[in-house]
Amino acid sequence: MSAEKGTAVQETEAASVPLSKRRLKTWIRILGVTRMAEAHLREFLRVEHDTTLPRFDVMAALYRRRVPLSMSELSRLLLVSNGNATTVVDRLEKDGLVRRVPFEADRRTVHVSLTDEGLAQFEKLAADHEREVDQLFARLTDADLDALKDILKKLGKDAQ
Repeated sequence: MSAEKGTAVQETEAASVPLSKRRLKTWIRILGVTRMAEAHLREFLRVEHDTTLPRFDVMAALYRRRVPLSMSELSRLLLVSNGNATTVVDRLEKDGLVRRVPFEADRRTVHVSLTDEGLAQFEKLAADHEREVDQLFARLTDADLDALKDILKKLGKDAQ
């Protein structure tokens, strides 16, 4: 069967399947790809860097902001509970990668920032993480990436 005939058959089959079913199948595919990529990155961070994705995420949030963050700000950015963020920050602090500093205006509030060692380690992690994500997306062309970005942007607007 030629490529043109194959495409025509796919279009005919797609037209016979209700749009709601096609959307559901697309949602399931998005979840599957996301889970596969996340599992791959978790394993990569564990094997290559002896760290976890939550630790990477906390360090990334602190790196992006470049200013100390309160635990509640950090939790909000990461979309996790204060307890989850605290557990990860405790381990990072024990390893000398972050520091807690009491907030001047309210000593009950603690701000967290990367230490110099944490900054250096995160920059190495981030570079390796970027290379790994680049490999995961290597089959996508510039046009594919632009189209995917536009579709995800459209979906993001609908989800808000």
